[in-house]
Amino acid sequence: MGGRVEAIFLSSEHGELPTPVDKVHARAGSGLEGNRYFFEEGTAPPGAAVTLIAAEAVEAVASEGAVSVEPAATRRNVLIRGIDVNELVGKRFRIGSVECEGVELCEPCTTLEGMTQPGVIKAFLHRCGLNADILSDGEIVIGDPVTLV
Repeated sequence: MGGRVEAIFLSSEHGELPTPVDKVHARAGSGLEGNRYFFEEGTAPPGAAVTLIAAEAVEAVASEGAVSVEPAATRRNVLIRGIDVNELVGKRFRIGSVECEGVELCEPCTTLEGMTQPGVIKAFLHRCGLNADILSDGEIVIGDPVTLV
């Protein structure tokens, strides 16, 4: 089981559309440098360090026709292809050299729906991504492999 990083998104302020970047430094216990959910002291709550979403899920929602949301608008940090992020809950995996652990599904919420369009909650239910912890420092770069540890 393996995938690849297709895009990386960071947001420094609540409510702003995340900006695509080519790479980001990940810090264990803190999160992604430059992201609004970065905990300098290494005190990131469980599942708050990084979020992932599958490109296939974004495409499936669009093909079903009810809603269409660009990957950045999902407000997840890492867009990956070729791996079912739901299967990563409770498992350790690597994004490039960075070791992570899946904590829980990142379900859609009213905030996300308010920032995008009506119907997002229903369309993305159980496929809106993964909340994960970062266990080792390193850099995440577009094209990095995503593999189980």
